[in-house]
Amino acid sequence: MDERREPTMRDVAALARVSTKTVSRVINGLPGAGPEVVERVRAAARSLGYRPNLTASSLRRSDKRSATIGVLFEDLSNPFDSALLRAVEDRARQNGVLVLAGSSEDEPLLQRELLESLATRRVDGMVVMAVGGHQDALQQERERGTPMVLVDRPPTFGGTDSVTTTNRDSSREAVLQLADFGHRDIAFLGDRRTLWTSQERYTGYLEGLAHAGLKLREDLVRTDLKGPDAAERATAELLDRDPRPTALFTAQNLVTVGAMRVLRARDLHHRVALIGFDDFPLADMLQPGVTVVRQDVPALGRKAAELVFARIEGDTSPPVHAVVPASLVRRGSGEIRPH
Repeated sequence: MDERREPTMRDVAALARVSTKTVSRVINGLPGAGPEVVERVRAAARSLGYRPNLTASSLRRSDKRSATIGVLFEDLSNPFDSALLRAVEDRARQNGVLVLAGSSEDEPLLQRELLESLATRRVDGMVVMAVGGHQDALQQERERGTPMVLVDRPPTFGGTDSVTTTNRDSSREAVLQLADFGHRDIAFLGDRRTLWTSQERYTGYLEGLAHAGLKLREDLVRTDLKGPDAAERATAELLDRDPRPTALFTAQNLVTVGAMRVLRARDLHHRVALIGFDDFPLADMLQPGVTVVRQDVPALGRKAAELVFARIEGDTSPPVHAVVPASLVRRGSGEIRPH
C-alpha cells in the first residue's frame, strides 16, 4: 500500500489564504486571529485531513519515529482485553517502545476520536480491536500509511495484518463435548451479532449440533447479550422453560459470568452443564470449576506486536492473517451429564 504524504501547515495556509504563523495560532488555540479567519483555517485543515503533530520535533528520534504505538481495544476493564494489552506491552518493552492505550466501548464515534488522538501523537503503529461492523475509520487511517494490526477481529479492507483464534472450530469442539456427555438440549448465549467473533462462535455451535445429529432449537438461542446483567436475564428466561436446557454454551467471558450467577443462585450449577468461551479470573476456583475454551492471550498479543513492529521496520510482504489455536480446558462444569 502506497503511503500518502501527510498534509502540512503550509498546505493549510495556502488553502486558507493565510500565513503559516496564523495557521499555527489557530491550531494551538492562541489569540490573534478573527472568527472568520479561524473558521477558514479549520475548514482548510478538515478538507486536507491535516492533523497537528503533538510530539515536539526536538524530542523525536533521528529515525523520525516517536517510539510509541497505539493500542485500541473494546474495554480494558474486561480481563481478556487487559491481558491482551499486557502481552502487547511486554513485547513493546523489548523494543524500548511505549504503549498508549484506550477503550472504544464498541462505539464507532469513540473509536474514530481515539484513532485521531493516537494519530496526532504520531504513534509509529497501532494494534486495534475493531468496533463491530464499523471499520471505515480504521481503513482511512491505514490508507494514510499507518502500520496497523487488527486483533480478535479481522479487517474488512485489504492490506492489513490480523491475529485471531480458532473461534469456529473451538466452539464446535465445545458443543460436541456436551453432546458426547448426553446433552440434547444445548442452549447458546452470545455477544452482539455485529461482532465477527460472535458470528464465528455461533456458526461453530451450529456445526457442533449438526455433527452430533442434533436439530437446532431456536428457542434456546439468545444473542446480543452485552455484559453479565443481560446474560443473567437471558439465562433466567432459558431456565424458566419447561423443559429447560440441560447444557449451556456461553460464547463470551462476561456472558459466562452472568450465566454462572443464575445457575448458582438457583442451585443448578451441579445439574446444568456449562462451557464458556474465554477464561476469566477464579473460574478454576468455583465448584465445579468452569470448563472453558481458553484463548492463548499472551500469544495473540505477542503475535500482534511482532507484526506491527515488522511493518514499522519496513516489511512490505503481503498481509498476514495469523490464527492462534484455543484449547478446551475441562474443569467440571462442562462434564456434567443430564439429569
